[in-house]
Amino acid sequence: MMDQAENLRNIIKRQNQKDVTNARVIAVTSGKGGVGKSSVSINLAIQFTKMGKKVIILDADFGLANIEVMFGVIPKYNLSDLMFSGKELKDIITDGPEGVRFISGGSGIAKLVNLDKEQVKRLVNKLSELENMADIIIIDTGAGISPTVMEFLVASPETIIVTTPEPTSITDSYALLKALTMHENFRKSEARIKMIANRVSSENEGRNLYEKLNMVVMKFLDINIEYLGIIPQDNNIIKAVMKQKPVSLIYPNAVSTRHFEEISERIMNGGADIPVYRRGIRGYLKSVFAKNL
Repeated sequence: MMDQAENLRNIIKRQNQKDVTNARVIAVTSGKGGVGKSSVSINLAIQFTKMGKKVIILDADFGLANIEVMFGVIPKYNLSDLMFSGKELKDIITDGPEGVRFISGGSGIAKLVNLDKEQVKRLVNKLSELENMADIIIIDTGAGISPTVMEFLVASPETIIVTTPEPTSITDSYALLKALTMHENFRKSEARIKMIANRVSSENEGRNLYEKLNMVVMKFLDINIEYLGIIPQDNNIIKAVMKQKPVSLIYPNAVSTRHFEEISERIMNGGADIPVYRRGIRGYLKSVFAKNL
C-alpha cells in the first residue's frame, strides 16, 4: 500500500510537470566554511552570463553574506522583506557585475522552516517569477548539514559540492553527503551530485581528491559523484576577493579563470538527464517546502 509520503511525492511530481520551464536550478554547497564555495558560485555565474545566459544567485547562507561582499554591492532589501514586509520580487533582486543578479537571503533563510502554509504559498508564488527572469538559478547554500541546508540540497536537481585538499574539508564533504543520503526525501536515482576540487596544486591532486572522496562515498553511501574539474591555487583569486570583484571579471587571463570557463562549459553540456518534473524553480521550491504545503 502506498504510504502518505509517497502519495504526496507523486502529487508534487504531477504538479511540477505542469510548472516546468527550461530554467536550471543548481545548488552549490560545501561540508565546511572557508573552502571557496561562494567564489565558485559567483565565478560560474559570470561565465554563464558570458555564454549569453541570464543568471540569478540566491544567497541562501544567512550566516554569511558572502555574495554581496564579494560583489561589493549592498542590497537594499532581502528575502525577509519579500516574506514579511510586502516587497515584490523585483524589489529584492540586486544587480551585480556583468549582468549577474542576486537575492540576499538575509535572516529570511533562517525563518523558512517556521513559515505557515499561506506564507509558503506566497513565497513559492513570488519566487516562481524567477522563471521568467533567469536561465540559470544558482542556490549558494550555507556550509554544513543544518536542516535548512539539507532541504535546499535534497530538492535540488543538480548539486555541486566544493572540496579542498584539507583533511577536514574531505571528511566534512563526506559527512554532508552522508546526511543528505539519510534525508527522508533523498532519491538516489534522481541525485545529480558533482564535485569541484578547489585550491589544488595540480590536475593530479584534484583528480586524486575526487577519487578518494568518490571511493568512500560509493562504498559506504552507495552513490556516485561526478567530477567537474579543478580550480587551482591562484593568487589572483585572493587579489580579486580583496578588490570585491570576481576573478573571472578582473583577471580574465588568470589560470583560475580558464578553469572556471572549462567547468562552466562542462556544466552547460550536462544536465540533459534531469527528469522533467525536477526542472524549473517552481518545482524546486515546492520540493523544498513539501511538508509545509
